[in-house]
Amino acid sequence: MWRTCGVFCAWILLFLTDVCAQSQRRPVFTCGGNITADSGVIGSQGYPGVYPPNTKCVWKITVPEGKVVVLSFRFIDLESDNLCRYDYVDVYSGHVNGQRLGRFCGTFKPGALVSTGNKMLLQMLSDANTAGSGFLAVFSAAHPHERGERYCGGRLDKPSGTFKTPNWPEKDYPAGVTCSWHIVAPKNQIIEVKFEKFDVERDNYCRYDHVSIFNGAEINDAKRIGKYCGDSPPAPVLSDGNQLLIQFLSDLSLTADGFIGHYKFRPKKFPTTTTAPTTTTSPVTTRPIPLKYSVALCQQKCKRRGTLESNYCSSNFVITGTVITAVMRGGSTYATVSIINVYKEGNLAIQQAGKTMSTKIVILCKKCPFIRRGLNYVFTGQVDEDGRGKIAPQHFVMAFKTKNQKGLNVLKNKQC
Repeated sequence: MWRTCGVFCAWILLFLTDVCAQSQRRPVFTCGGNITADSGVIGSQGYPGVYPPNTKCVWKITVPEGKVVVLSFRFIDLESDNLCRYDYVDVYSGHVNGQRLGRFCGTFKPGALVSTGNKMLLQMLSDANTAGSGFLAVFSAAHPHERGERYCGGRLDKPSGTFKTPNWPEKDYPAGVTCSWHIVAPKNQIIEVKFEKFDVERDNYCRYDHVSIFNGAEINDAKRIGKYCGDSPPAPVLSDGNQLLIQFLSDLSLTADGFIGHYKFRPKKFPTTTTAPTTTTSPVTTRPIPLKYSVALCQQKCKRRGTLESNYCSSNFVITGTVITAVMRGGSTYATVSIINVYKEGNLAIQQAGKTMSTKIVILCKKCPFIRRGLNYVFTGQVDEDGRGKIAPQHFVMAFKTKNQKGLNVLKNKQC
């Protein structure tokens, strides 16, 4: 009996020793650090516990010379926001003044991110409010041209070239991929992009798989030219300057054929001093409409200008929606609009809860245009730096009826 008890106690001791050893092997994640290795794991401070508020953590990854860094998020749970303005993780290629490969928040896991050299930087910021479990990511060293089916993107600096989704044209692009093509032209040139074939998972708001094109060298919603999905090739795109960033992102569900696109450099056209021919039509007013309340603005006659068609291209956003809340404050009306459809998104911040999407709109002059809760409208206007829609008396707002749908769909395909 004593022998049996001794064997049992020894077994219990071994089990407890193994449990303690496993708990000791569990990594403890701190706020940032310098990591030099062929591969490794990075987690937010305290992961899998809730990350602390008001923190800024920076991780600098270095792999051997001649290799690139491949980073994959295994888990992400940060405060969700359409523009990732509050809690977020930024990923950069390089340690100093590198190209930003992406900014991430919420619970969406991007695909593999690949640096252009042997260094990568992660920076996580949190504010004082909502928090989550943070993130867990793994990295490894790879050869620069070791693309495989999941790696794509890179720097393109030849006068012309082609970019395409992984697996094109043999089979569908894979799920969970992020590709960023950074196109750089000489300083006195601009970039033209055309898509030859295009088939990306369709969604009315391109929330899942999509292609985004940005002026400049980084992902910046203020410089986004367009966001595309579906099976119709986007219209040709011209950059404002000599740099363009094209980002393709696929989520972890449905995939499609993908796309192939081409780019070429074009000379930048400088404005000439040639006098424009005289016409008999009235000149178009180009004075910008202010994005804040003023007594002078609200003393103007309450009358919208032009038609929906003439306002479409000049507006930052065009949506249809139902007014959920409307609160008057400081001479303006602050409204929450439940979105029926988006025809032109621009930089408008759109929140999503399940299948319901909403946005914030400010009617600068509270009674012009006058809106009522529970009614449907077509809204056009400008967007401020916080992603809120701003509507002045001159902007085009009208009651929305089902018969307007066809005309709005035509405008959506209009090339501005």
